Amino acid sequence: MFHCQQAAEKALKALLAWHDEPFRKTHDLSVLGAQCAALEPELSGLFDRLDDLTEYAWIFRYPGEFAPPPAPEVGDAQELAREIVLQVGRRIDKTSAA
Repeated sequence: MFHCQQAAEKALKALLAWHDEPFRKTHDLSVLGAQCAALEPELSGLFDRLDDLTEYAWIFRYPGEFAPPPAPEVGDAQELAREIVLQVGRRIDKTSAA
């Protein structure tokens, strides 16, 4: 789950960097997603779904009292992270081809 959050976070930051848009140091995907949505409004629905991934930046990162997430939750997180990386990659490729 941590890796899903990180993949989405890095993809969003890559999109912001590609647009030369400064961003603050944060793991909050809703903040980064809102900033990306201002640049790529057609992807705002996808970015709106990122709130659920934000907590994974820390909740499962270190061993402790948290139980492993259920398999369907893991699958949903993987699917969302994959879609974010794919869509951001397409935007960057499309922009660089222009």
